[in-house]
Amino acid sequence: MEMQVTIKTKLKISNSEIAWSFSKTMEQYRQACNYVSEYIFNNDFDMKQSRLNKELYTKLRNLFSLKSQMAQSVIRTVIARYKTVKTQMARRPYKYQDQNTGEWYREVRDLTWLHKPISFNRPQVDLQRNRDWSYLSSGQLSINTLDGRIKVDPICCGFNQYLDGTWKFGLAKLLKSSGKWYLHISATKEVADFNKQTVKHVVGLDRGLRFLATSYDEQGKTAFFDGQAIMRKRAKYQKLRATLQAKGTKSAKRRLKKLSGRENRWISDVNHCLSKTLVQKYGANTLFVLENLNGVSFERTDLPKALRNQNKSWAFYQLEQFLTYKAHLHNSEVVEVSAKYTSQRCPKCGVIKKDNRNHEKHEYHCDNCSYRSNDDRIGAMNIQLLGTQYISGQEQPKFELTTNA
Repeated sequence: MEMQVTIKTKLKISNSEIAWSFSKTMEQYRQACNYVSEYIFNNDFDMKQSRLNKELYTKLRNLFSLKSQMAQSVIRTVIARYKTVKTQMARRPYKYQDQNTGEWYREVRDLTWLHKPISFNRPQVDLQRNRDWSYLSSGQLSINTLDGRIKVDPICCGFNQYLDGTWKFGLAKLLKSSGKWYLHISATKEVADFNKQTVKHVVGLDRGLRFLATSYDEQGKTAFFDGQAIMRKRAKYQKLRATLQAKGTKSAKRRLKKLSGRENRWISDVNHCLSKTLVQKYGANTLFVLENLNGVSFERTDLPKALRNQNKSWAFYQLEQFLTYKAHLHNSEVVEVSAKYTSQRCPKCGVIKKDNRNHEKHEYHCDNCSYRSNDDRIGAMNIQLLGTQYISGQEQPKFELTTNA
C-alpha cells in the first residue's frame, strides 16, 4: 500500500531577483488556471485531460508564456480543483425546510449548482518532479521558473528522514505566505497492507463538540478527549472576528486575514496532536472505526443565534485525514461506517429509540433494559461493534431500525 505525506519546507531567498522570478511565474500560472477554469465551466464541466490538452495546450503557451510542462500542469491543477469541489458539494447536501409541513429535506449537489467558474485567487504553481523541480546532491532545491532554473536552500527540520531511500518525491507546490516562500513537496512510501487477521485492537471513535473524540475498545475501556476548552478558544476567535468585521477598516481586514491563518494553524495543530495521541495510545495493528459524517450537522437551533456558529462543527475531515496517514505509518487502518442509529441504539439490548438519549444531560438511558451511560460513550460502543462486524467480513456494516431486542 502506498501512503502519501506533504513536506512543507521554507525557502531561503538570497536576493530580490529570485523573488521576482517566483512571483512572475506564479502570477502567470494563476491567470492560466482561471482561463482553463472558465473554459471548463462554459463547456459542461468537461474534465477529460486529453480533450482539454488538445483544445487549450497551445493557447496556454502562447497567451501566458508557459513552458511545456507548466501548461500541462495548469490543466491538471484545474481538473483537480473541480473534482475537490465536486466531492465537497456531495458531502454537504443542500438543506431546506418545507414551509407547509415543516419537514426538512436534503438534496445532493453537483457542479451544475455553481453559478460561476471556480476562481484561482492565490498565486501558486505546481511543479513536476525532475521536470520543474529537483533535489540536488548539494542539498539545494532546483526550481524551474519562466526565467529558467533557480537554486535555493531549503529550511526544514527533519527533512533528512525523507532521504533514506524509502520515500519517493512527487509534485511540489510553490507558494508565498506572510512574505515568506515555501515549497510543499508530496512524498510517497510503500507500507505493508493492512491485514484483518493481525488486528490487535478495534477502536470505535465517536466525534463531537463536547468531546472531540470518545474512544471505546474491545476491552471495554473508554477514553474521553475533552473539547470544551477548545470550543471556548474557538468562541474567542469568533468574537474577535465579529468585532473586526463590524469595523470594516483596512487595518481590520488585515488583522482578519492574519487571524484566519492563526486559527487554521491552531485547528491543524489540535487535530495533529489528537490523531498522534490516538495512534500512540493503541499502537500498531489497530483498526480505528469512524462514523461517516457526510451530511451530518452539529448545529444547535435551540441555542441563541450568537452561540450557534461555535457549536456548528469542527474540522473532522481533517482529523480523519491526519489519523489515517499516521495509522498507516503504524500498520493500522481507519474505516468509515454508517452513522445511522449509532447514538440511538442501546449497545446492551439492541433497541433503537431516539427518546432514550437526553441531550441536556448528555446521557443515554434505555427504557427497555435500563442500561445507562454517557451518550458519547454509547456512540463509541456502537461504532466499535460495527468495526468488529467489519473485521468479521461485513464490508458495509450498519444498524437497522428495530423496536425490540
